[in-house]
Amino acid sequence: MQGLDFSVVPPYADILWMGVWWTVVLTVSAAAISFIFGVMFALVVLYAPKAVALPVRAFMWLFMGTPLLLQLFLIYYGLGQLGFKIPALIAGIIGLGLHFAVYNADILRAGIVAVDVGQTEGARSLGFGRFQTLRYFVVPQAVRNTIPAMGNNLIVLLKESSLVSIIGIAELVHAAQLAISETFRPFEFYITVAALYYILNLVLEAGLRRVEQNVEVSR
Repeated sequence: MQGLDFSVVPPYADILWMGVWWTVVLTVSAAAISFIFGVMFALVVLYAPKAVALPVRAFMWLFMGTPLLLQLFLIYYGLGQLGFKIPALIAGIIGLGLHFAVYNADILRAGIVAVDVGQTEGARSLGFGRFQTLRYFVVPQAVRNTIPAMGNNLIVLLKESSLVSIIGIAELVHAAQLAISETFRPFEFYITVAALYYILNLVLEAGLRRVEQNVEVSR
């Protein structure tokens, strides 16, 4: 019976650090997409005509009701079969971004509705149009109020980024699999990857706490 031997890990440090790098790239890029589209979806659902809002609602329902792994397959392999060749990295970012955008949209929608109606009335009385009121008053307040919930989504996004290894992106899990294929030492590398994810989560949580503290101070 073989015991654990972590001496096999250091020779593959470059591969693992490259996996960390691509994990961070995926997370940051997908987080930006999820926030931007989350705001857009929330505004469309609340304020757009039904002819526009209903298809967006259907899209959100579809992404909430199906697994992220299936969505990645459809974006990468499905669109490729239809003639739309998308690089694996872009497909991964789009899949992660849209998947979490619909959850951010649901959070932001509730946050927008919760903004005191007096804020809107005050802005309109000062001569701001509907779009300006949303842009300068309502949406910023909704975002500030929903930072904790969207921060939780961001933490989940970081962990779910491991799923993109299935379409060949060399993030942390994929990097570990490459090392395992050469060393046949799965436990050592998976334990190392788990530790790296834990460290990334700690850094992300610390950053989110700092953001929340700054928001509280600025209120």
